Amino acid sequence: MGKNLIQQARGKGGPRYRAPSFRYKGKSKYGNYERETLNGKIINLIHCQGHSAPLAQVEYTNGNVVLMQAPEGVRIGDKVETGVNVDIKKCNMLPLKSIPEGIDIYNIESFPGDGGKFVKSSGGSAKIITKMQNRVVVELPSAKRRDFLPDCRATIGIVAGSGRKEKPFLKAGKRYYAMKAKNKLWPQVSGSSMNSVDHPFGGSSSASKSGPTQASRNAPPGRKVGKIAPKKTGKKR
Repeated sequence: MGKNLIQQARGKGGPRYRAPSFRYKGKSKYGNYERETLNGKIINLIHCQGHSAPLAQVEYTNGNVVLMQAPEGVRIGDKVETGVNVDIKKCNMLPLKSIPEGIDIYNIESFPGDGGKFVKSSGGSAKIITKMQNRVVVELPSAKRRDFLPDCRATIGIVAGSGRKEKPFLKAGKRYYAMKAKNKLWPQVSGSSMNSVDHPFGGSSSASKSGPTQASRNAPPGRKVGKIAPKKTGKKR
């Protein structure tokens, strides 16, 4: 019979699977796409449980106040500029066409004006590899390369908090509460380790542990896990 799997239960709105977003300080994104140069100042550094890096609260001369990932080495009172022809300085925001190759950047926009989508976690940075007339090739922290439009904005620097992964959790309880603060599913358990009521691969009452990883195209929703109607399985002969 069908089973309600964990990946199906998430997103239903129950308290176990709902992120505590009412405690988040806000979205970290650029303001409106401004073509003229704007000057601002960092007025506060904020810790938010929804982000892995500290957030810098920046107030611009036009009255806008935005949150952004703070780069390494900034402090309250530092000046921030955004525009096409501003200095290549830490925490300044420029379009990719104005940034030299090899400079550390983060919070890269996927499309001009979307506020920043790529390279936002603590310790992350990317580099511009090649510039062309209608695209800019950027190497991401995963060593993958991606093409961006020249007008996409990015911030100069490396995201603060790079030592986060170096400090061990030591205890499962600390890891549990750290993951719970961001509504991350932890611990992640394989289906064969579950009870038979929780997963089709669960249970150990039979000689063969867990069930087959192939599922028919016509299998019921609770059984459609693993390889869905695979054309080939096993070793090529």
